[in-house]
Amino acid sequence: MLFKLFLVISPRENVKITNKNNLEMELTGRIIAVLPAQSGVSARTGNNWMSQDYVIEVPGQFPRKCLFRIFGEDRIKQFSIQQGEDLTVQFDIDAHEFNGRWFNDIRAYNIIRGQVQQPVQVSPVNNANTSAPFPPAQEPISEGATDDLPF
Repeated sequence: MLFKLFLVISPRENVKITNKNNLEMELTGRIIAVLPAQSGVSARTGNNWMSQDYVIEVPGQFPRKCLFRIFGEDRIKQFSIQQGEDLTVQFDIDAHEFNGRWFNDIRAYNIIRGQVQQPVQVSPVNNANTSAPFPPAQEPISEGATDDLPF
């Protein structure tokens, strides 16, 4: 059975799909919440597990927030994410069903520090970059210049 998934993302510089086949994505922003770690024992394997959730805010005219999870005590310690940190989170998305309801799972697999970019200001009217003047600047017409336009 073949499924097609259509993902709509607003045109932002700090949100991108890195691998369209596996829906691996990344977000660049600031960590605004570090939630308590959760742990337990797997009923299926009997192994201990640990996960921790974080909230990242992606800057822009309308800042967006995303909750993501890191699974595994070793990765939680390796990444050592702190509130207020600016970073890029690489993650993949999956969904699971529980009691007839579906839930998204956004699981980070890599954290990149030191590559945070400033967001591009976007005009709400035409989604154009506001750093360029509109209409485009034109050279002034000198008094003796000829113009080929018929009007």
